[in-house]
Amino acid sequence: MKSGPLALTLGDPAGIGPEIIVKAWARLREDGPRFLVVGDYQSLASASAAGGGVIQRITGPDDAARVFPDAVPVLDMPLKTPVIAGQPSASAAPSVIQWIETAAGLALSGAVSGLVTAPISKAPLYEAGFKFPGHTEFLGELTQAARYDGARGPIMMLAAPGLRTTLVTVHEPLSRVPGLLSVELIVNAGLVTAQALRRDFGIAAPRIAVAGLNPHAGEGGGLGREDGDIIEPAIRALRDLGVNATGPHPADSLFPAEMRERYDAAVCMYHDQALIPVKMLDMWGGVNVTLGLPIVRTSPDHGTAFDIAGRGLARADSLIAALLMAEDIVNRRAA
Repeated sequence: MKSGPLALTLGDPAGIGPEIIVKAWARLREDGPRFLVVGDYQSLASASAAGGGVIQRITGPDDAARVFPDAVPVLDMPLKTPVIAGQPSASAAPSVIQWIETAAGLALSGAVSGLVTAPISKAPLYEAGFKFPGHTEFLGELTQAARYDGARGPIMMLAAPGLRTTLVTVHEPLSRVPGLLSVELIVNAGLVTAQALRRDFGIAAPRIAVAGLNPHAGEGGGLGREDGDIIEPAIRALRDLGVNATGPHPADSLFPAEMRERYDAAVCMYHDQALIPVKMLDMWGGVNVTLGLPIVRTSPDHGTAFDIAGRGLARADSLIAALLMAEDIVNRRAA
């Protein structure tokens, strides 16, 4: 049984967020998941003028279902100063942060059924004093007082038809990754991944493949000690905790189709190890899912694309996939 609307944050207003939101609404307005936008009305109105949509202010989530078939419902939280498409500005950062905080609050309170986030750009946020590496970590902080089932998120998952990957480290320089890895960190990622596969993806007996860090998973220590000293003990601990985990698998042979048939998710050690295979497999169908939170949160698997913002060229496929996946997870949790 479907619950209330999803909340969709506008993202960086100078990026492609406003455009792909209007395009997603046009595709989903008849029989797709209902959503309301938390963001700046004028940014959406400008995108709507180019994309053929209609925008309507609402006073709260209860208005969204009534408005949605005819217009994009927006909970208007205006920018202090206008922005120009394709030109990111730190002046918009306080509003971008406020939109995320508001939408997360709506989800935590149950006023909306889940959260979908349009892309943000980190650099303008950092310039304005934002202290988190990205969306994922910020949402973990906003929801930390409301854990569920002992989960210790946030854990980032990239999901596309045929492949799911989760990350042990996320927005970290590659030079720091070996020093950050620990048995506890890997075990936590594996546990949260297995829990989410059961609860959010309907897989009763999830199979987890754990990637190695070094070439050939360390080649018995000849190409690095982390695989044997950290990753292997973590896999043994996961098995002791009842998780069907295998590895460490050499990452260069983990993602061909024949290998993907053997697991339901791959736990990866660092950002690009997890994101490159998903985007190579299905750039436009991939979805970023945050696991281990008390709320449902998904996002497109791409960025703000400032180079094409405002030109009518952006594709809404990944945002549509994110909205559909959020609706699926909401329904599974409700069941």
